[in-house]
Amino acid sequence: MEPLWTVRAGLVPYRQAWAWQRALVERRAAGDIPDTVLLLEHPHVYTIGKRGAEADVLVGEEWLAAQGAEVVHSDRGGLVTYHGPGQLVGYPITLLDPARGVWPFIQRVKLALCDLAASFDLRARGERGLKTGVWVGDAKLAAIGMRVSRGVTSHGFALNCATDLAKFNAIVPCGMPDKTACSLTSLLGREVTVAEVLPLAERHLAERLERDPVAIDLAALALPEREPEQEAAPVPAR
Repeated sequence: MEPLWTVRAGLVPYRQAWAWQRALVERRAAGDIPDTVLLLEHPHVYTIGKRGAEADVLVGEEWLAAQGAEVVHSDRGGLVTYHGPGQLVGYPITLLDPARGVWPFIQRVKLALCDLAASFDLRARGERGLKTGVWVGDAKLAAIGMRVSRGVTSHGFALNCATDLAKFNAIVPCGMPDKTACSLTSLLGREVTVAEVLPLAERHLAERLERDPVAIDLAALALPEREPEQEAAPVPAR
């Protein structure tokens, strides 16, 4: 099988990880690297996807500042979501089969996350459309929002491990005010850390993508420093 480089990057600011993805997309499109997945956590951040609206952010600047959070417009698909410590974020940089497109790839990612949940004896399912993501019962365990450029994927998934679920109360998550988020911790009644989940994510992603996982040190990628500051999304006064 072809390799899947897996990179454990730790806690990374959102814009820095975004810059890394753009650099890796260029390298993957040029054939300089194989399929690669960044696995990391973000400091508190709310991101607005291409179909999202600032009105779905329900708090103002003062609340965000108190939480050490920011709002960022992203070029990923989807609406508004939250990222923060205790959440495993995966960014697959993958060359798509042009005859199949992105949706079969997204389905494989969803199945990998369902496999991961099953390893904890949880019955999860993948959904499409407005509910795109991975769900347990009526609560969302993992969000998925991707981008395709030059035939290569970027952005990806956010799996709630030990996430502070109260942070989702500051937004209308994915445009669904009547739906709630869950985490592996909330479902199992014990703390499930990102560190515990990482090897499972690597294994199940590689299996579903039919790749051979190869651990790569972050420093070996020689990724760029954070790009110049981008303007944060304006947040209405609340």
